Amino acid sequence: MGKEDLFSIISTWDFGKKANKFAAEVLREGGSPLDAIEKGINVIEEDPEVMSVGYGGLPNEEGYLQLDAAIMSGPLHKAGAVAALEEIVNPISVARKIMEKTKHVLLAGEGALEFALRNGFQKRNLLTDKAKREWLKQKEKKIETHDTIGMILLDSEKNVYAGCSTSGISRKMPGRVGDSCIIGAGLYVDNEIGGAAATGMGEKIMMFCGSFFIVENMRRGMSPQKACEEVIKRMISKGEKEWVGFIALNKQGEYGAASLGKEFPYAIFSGKEETVKKSRFFKRREND
Repeated sequence: MGKEDLFSIISTWDFGKKANKFAAEVLREGGSPLDAIEKGINVIEEDPEVMSVGYGGLPNEEGYLQLDAAIMSGPLHKAGAVAALEEIVNPISVARKIMEKTKHVLLAGEGALEFALRNGFQKRNLLTDKAKREWLKQKEKKIETHDTIGMILLDSEKNVYAGCSTSGISRKMPGRVGDSCIIGAGLYVDNEIGGAAATGMGEKIMMFCGSFFIVENMRRGMSPQKACEEVIKRMISKGEKEWVGFIALNKQGEYGAASLGKEFPYAIFSGKEETVKKSRFFKRREND
């Protein structure tokens, strides 16, 4: 096993396995860790079968897509993010441009779109026929869905990076912004400690600064698994019942995942394993 294989990647959901594999190939071919995060997430953003991220995602209440994404570099302790971005298939790539080319962290709406167009991104119709049919079905039955792609990467130099991308809750109000583009909520990295990322009901994750909370738990000596569990327990203690999930990875390559209400799959890629596992989950309090 060469130096290029001495890395670990963890991502949310089953589709995270494909994202991890592509990110690993980017690293093996000499790409940077930020390239790996961006390109790994691009694969999911461009997949029309993943109806919660990018192209083919489910639209908002008025029938159009608004995308959120963020990326963070541990060594630089810098981040970039976009919120309510329309007509751009790769919001994670726009987020990276914001991090690298501006003094800002987050651009939203028309400003984010204008920035993307100035930097060579092309407009594209992101609504597929399949997504439109599913949106109409959910609208009739008043169903909401949300599955974010979140990725954390520990490279061969023991530096930590993270990224998130999502189309948000289906049938959300126009202009609604979720946790995925909020640094400290949807993702967070401290290069001395590790990183965390979230999926699920963004409003609840934001209210607890979930990813930052996990990283700080690890700073206090908790394992990634314990750090995730403690945040879920805190949320339950405050009466939260909406579904949320977290993943975490520390500087030693140890990882963990926990969720509220039901388990969720997360993907691991390292020199030791390439697999999909299930999070440990905690039941809601029934009498609140």
